Amino acid sequence: MRAPRHLNALRAFEAAARHLSFVGAAQELNVTPAAVGQLVKNLEESYGIVLFNRSRGGPSRLELTPPAITALSQLQAAFDLMTSAVEGLRQGSAPATITVTVPPAFADKWLLGRVEHFQSRYPQFELILQTEGRLVDLAAGRIDLGIRFGHGRWPGLSAEHLMGEEFFPVCSPALLEGEFPLTSPEMLCHHVLIHDLSMRDTPAFPTWQSWLQQAGMDVQTGNRVLRINDSAAGLQAAMAGSGVALGRSSLVTADLQAGRLVRPFGDAQSSPLAYYLVEIAKAQPSAAAHSFKEWLLESAQDPWPLKVG
Repeated sequence: MRAPRHLNALRAFEAAARHLSFVGAAQELNVTPAAVGQLVKNLEESYGIVLFNRSRGGPSRLELTPPAITALSQLQAAFDLMTSAVEGLRQGSAPATITVTVPPAFADKWLLGRVEHFQSRYPQFELILQTEGRLVDLAAGRIDLGIRFGHGRWPGLSAEHLMGEEFFPVCSPALLEGEFPLTSPEMLCHHVLIHDLSMRDTPAFPTWQSWLQQAGMDVQTGNRVLRINDSAAGLQAAMAGSGVALGRSSLVTADLQAGRLVRPFGDAQSSPLAYYLVEIAKAQPSAAAHSFKEWLLESAQDPWPLKVG
């Protein structure tokens, strides 16, 4: 199908018809009113029709003729279709994106070490990670997927179990030596306990007290504590030798493998809380989001590929 003749003239007529003014059309098209008038005149002469009559309301006011009224709606639909086609070309040239909201500690200690594997498998997709310490409205933020830690129930969202969590003490290897080597729970009284406050409003979130009680240990822990409201920062303090943290299995794997942290004693204890992959209920995910979801669920079952640095 051939492109219509007089495309610029048709655009000038459509703009003038909407504004009912050559001046208004000229301002929109960034040309002079005289140029708009000339384009419309050329169109009228080419097709042997009259498109505008001068309105009785004033010399600058235009009035559409019956043929112009008939053609206008079809012409506007055609321009809308052209705009949509151009937008499709523009979007087609850009990579499809997946926007995922992730707790900062999980991004830092688990996800970022695996992202390169996703990108190598799906180079056609662009991944946008939003690290948030608070719960984000997926719909309002136009977010495809979210990773959340909790009981798995959030209004308006469907949740798929990603991985469970186990808790156990961790510390720097340096604390296994020195005047008070951390070789048993009884030695905790000589060391700073690092408390993770990131989920202090969630009663089921394990604490040092609940871990010791569940382990059946009546241990004097001393009065020295360090309270941090970020899980990753708490682990960083433990790596620096600033105290003993209650580690979370998903967050300490790389640091244990690299020897930055060690487990001095005690069994791992499970938690009723877990990580979940969430999305808007009944939403139809894009191909990019679906690919990321499948990759993430697969990665949660396999500890590799994990970069240990």
